[in-house]
Amino acid sequence: MISSARLARRTLMTAGAMLGLMSAPAIAADAAAVHGRALVLDGHVDVLLPGTNARYYAPDGTTFSELGKLKAGGVDALVYAVAVSTGPDTPEGHAAARAEADAKLAAIRKLAVDHPGDIAIAYSAEDVRKIVGQGKIAVLIGFQNAYSLKPDVAEFDRLKADGVRVAALNHAGNNAFADSSRPQQGAGEQHGGLSPLGKAAVGRLNDLGVLIDVSQLTPKGVFQTLELTRTPVVATHSAARGLVDNTRNLSDAELDAIKANGGVVQVVPFNAYLLPAPTDYAQRLKSLRAQYGLALDKSGYQGADDLPADRRDAFFVAYRALSPQATLKDYVDHIDYIAKRIGADHVGVGTDFNHGSGVPGFRDEADAANVTGELLARGYSEEQVDAIWGGNFLRVLAAAEAGAKGLAKAD
Repeated sequence: MISSARLARRTLMTAGAMLGLMSAPAIAADAAAVHGRALVLDGHVDVLLPGTNARYYAPDGTTFSELGKLKAGGVDALVYAVAVSTGPDTPEGHAAARAEADAKLAAIRKLAVDHPGDIAIAYSAEDVRKIVGQGKIAVLIGFQNAYSLKPDVAEFDRLKADGVRVAALNHAGNNAFADSSRPQQGAGEQHGGLSPLGKAAVGRLNDLGVLIDVSQLTPKGVFQTLELTRTPVVATHSAARGLVDNTRNLSDAELDAIKANGGVVQVVPFNAYLLPAPTDYAQRLKSLRAQYGLALDKSGYQGADDLPADRRDAFFVAYRALSPQATLKDYVDHIDYIAKRIGADHVGVGTDFNHGSGVPGFRDEADAANVTGELLARGYSEEQVDAIWGGNFLRVLAAAEAGAKGLAKAD
């Protein structure tokens, strides 16, 4: 049952007015009402631990997803990811990753303990709806990067018992389970997509009813996962390669295959994936890395976090200036592209906030309603907006749960 406060917030507008006949203030009011009635869900948010580099925090010193911003943006639910970076293939490297993952899992649980009147942990699609109906924010626990696990599919049983309901095999850098769309320099495709261990993990996640996240896989890994899985998948934070040719983005063929699987692609407002890089980007990046004494056999900003604070901050200012600045419209262009390619029932929102994501107009969770306004301005219906924000994700999450019970996957 929806709480009285939420019911008031979601009271239907006067039947009326069409967007094209309304003034700008009226359009904004309509967008606010539609946003208030939608179940607004962010499918991928990072967890920041004490001691995390300050550049991952918002200018106000808080996270991009702190409670006040969630409330201001009308965000009803989100998936916090227990994510780690891929490090050296050594016992020490894996142990450090495991410790980081455990600390992030504890931090997610602590949110509900610290804010019992505002936040509750959800363990199913039905839980999400129930918690939101109580006027609270529902938090699902996600997982990213099996580098933090022992090379054993039984590790996913432990994750399920820990509350994980969405899981991705990898992140930047290959691991024992799968190749990454962003392998470490010179690593290439070690497994040709999924390793035998990764293929076994797909079946195990299906058995457990955990929703599989394909966002960081190579195309081969995506197609192999789709061939093996018995239930729909999600790409929790991706964009369209048809607009920007970046290895982290999904090609038209991948989008089509995800649609055929019944899955969902949640679009990420990450600047580098929304606009093409300049033609001289690689050379300018190499020169910048050389200027700051960073290894030239590494890519992007690798190693920059180890610079002294003043040089690190100056590097990141220059690094960001290498690329054009995307806008909210550029972001929604990717949602629009995917919706037109495979249907509005197969697209959603996954921000990757707290990990360098965000564009003007959608800098943090407080800006979520701006996305609704842009969708409505482009002609999306209220029903489609509701599906894009939360309905599509909850459908595939429920389908993953049903798959564990031997039920048919969702359409």
